[in-house]
Amino acid sequence: MRIVIAVGGNAIVRESERGTWREQMANTRPVAEEVARLRADGHELVLTHGNGPQVGALHVQQVLAEPEAPALPLHVLGAMTQGELGHLLRMAICEADAELRTAALLTRVVVDPDDPAFAEPTKPIGRFYGEDEAKRLAAERGGHVASDAGRGWRFTVASPRPLEILEAELIDSLAGMGILVIAAGGGGIPVARSDGRLTGVDAVIDKDRCSAVLATAIGADLLVLLTDVGHVALEFGTDRQRDMARLAASHAKRLLAEGEFPSGSIGPKVESAVGFVAEGRRALITSADRLRSAVSGEDGTWIVPDADGPSAPVATAQAPTRP
Repeated sequence: MRIVIAVGGNAIVRESERGTWREQMANTRPVAEEVARLRADGHELVLTHGNGPQVGALHVQQVLAEPEAPALPLHVLGAMTQGELGHLLRMAICEADAELRTAALLTRVVVDPDDPAFAEPTKPIGRFYGEDEAKRLAAERGGHVASDAGRGWRFTVASPRPLEILEAELIDSLAGMGILVIAAGGGGIPVARSDGRLTGVDAVIDKDRCSAVLATAIGADLLVLLTDVGHVALEFGTDRQRDMARLAASHAKRLLAEGEFPSGSIGPKVESAVGFVAEGRRALITSADRLRSAVSGEDGTWIVPDADGPSAPVATAQAPTRP
C-alpha cells in the first residue's frame, strides 16, 4: 500500500521546549521507529512534515541578525527548513533502520498569487508569546500576531491553498523504487507562475492540505495525518466527548461547516482528509505512537467514503481494515 504520512512541526518541537537539536531528535525518534516498522511491512511511504516552530525560529534569527546579515525572504526560509527537517528525519530513520533507503527532496508547490489568504494572514509560526509581548514584538518588528487556539499568541503569515506539486512525478518514481521519500516539507516552497516564470512567494502553506494534494497526485492509497491525540473527538472537552473510530465523509464535511473542528487545531486535518476521501480513497487521523496499529485498522479515526460509513464512535465500532 502506498501511504503519505504527515508529521506536524509541533510534534518535533513541543510547546514547553526551546527547540534544540537534541530535543528535536528525541521527539523524532519514536516517529521514525513507527515509520521504519511500516516500511518493513512492505508499504511504500512518503513522509511530509510541518515547519511552524522551525520557520518561526529561523524568522526570529533573521530579524535579530540584521543589519549584520541580510534577512532572507520567507519562501527561502521554507526551503531552509525543508533541508533542516529532512536531515533530521533521515538521521532518526537511519537510527531506526540503517538499511532503509531514504531521500529528502526540496519540493515546490504552486499557489495562486491572488489567493484571498494573502489579505488575511492566519497561519501561525514560531514560538508562543503572551498577548502583550506578542503585540509589542509585532509593533517593533512588523508583521501580524494572533491567538492560537487559546494556547498563546504567535506570529501569523499568509497560507494560500496548494494547487500543484511540481516534483510529484519525481516523488512518485522514487517511492515506486522502494525509497522512503521525505517531501513537501512545511507545506512545500510556495511559488507562483508569472509571465512564464516561477517566482517565490512569501507564505507558509498548510502541510495537511499540501499532503492531501500530494497524496492525490501520486496515487496514494492512504493519507495519514498525525497529531497529538489518538482519535478525532466530537464535542471535545465536554462530558459528552466521543472518540470516533470512523467518520463518513459527508458527516465530517457537515461537522466542519458547523464549527465542530476548530481551524486552529484539528480542523485542517479533517478538511484535508475529507478532500482526499473525495477521490475515493481513505484517510486516517491518529497519534505517532499509534501509527502502525492504526494503519493495520486497529486504532485511530478513519475518514471514509459514505459507502463505507456510517460514522461511529470507538465504543461501538472497530476501525476499518486496511484498504
